[in-house]
Amino acid sequence: MAVVEFRDVEVTVDAGTDADPHATRRILGPLNLTLSEHRIGIIGANGSGKSTLARLINGLNSPTTGEVLYDGLNLASEAKAVRRQVGFVFSDAENQIVMPQVRDDVLFSLRRSGLPKAARRERADAVLEYFGLAAHAEDSPHTLSGGQKQLLALAAVIVVDPQLIIADEPTTLLDLRNRLSIARRFRELSQQLIVVTHDLDLLRDFDRVICIDDGQVVGDGAPGPVIDHYIHAMENNA
Repeated sequence: MAVVEFRDVEVTVDAGTDADPHATRRILGPLNLTLSEHRIGIIGANGSGKSTLARLINGLNSPTTGEVLYDGLNLASEAKAVRRQVGFVFSDAENQIVMPQVRDDVLFSLRRSGLPKAARRERADAVLEYFGLAAHAEDSPHTLSGGQKQLLALAAVIVVDPQLIIADEPTTLLDLRNRLSIARRFRELSQQLIVVTHDLDLLRDFDRVICIDDGQVVGDGAPGPVIDHYIHAMENNA
């Protein structure tokens, strides 16, 4: 498994006003954290900083101060190399579906693979078969259900065989059947997986869960105790 390190990481945003034009607001950190487990869940209330943390890992966000390292590679200077190893699945699959046909959307991910055309087609079709989308290979992605679109987004990431997959709220828009389908695929993945979610049951069999509140780690460990602590905190603040 890859090792992701956050070293004295802070993320701040501009919060200037007429009275204080140079004011900033901290949304994450200071953070020192090492991630190396197979399946890691990240939980927290809306605006807690959990998605910001996940997006730091492949350079979608950058730290204001500190360093993020992926297997020793500093994202500040090696983001391109890291992105080849890290796949990101967004909560709304529409944001990453770019081609007019389902198969072409998966093939698009392989455009820089160096594989011959026939090999790319074979790999894409194998991934579509695994995700139950083979019958839709020549369909428009926009004819798919919400769950099928999420599976397509995951397929387009899996097909390049990244070492690490990050999924940001992957079940938010799904009904129960499709949510269970995504959960099963996650259990079967050999790749390292980091999931940002409010779907607490999805994380019950993960190796580690991290709870973020106001940009800080307030829980870190086995899923049961961390999730229970989070639920208790939310109940007290309801």
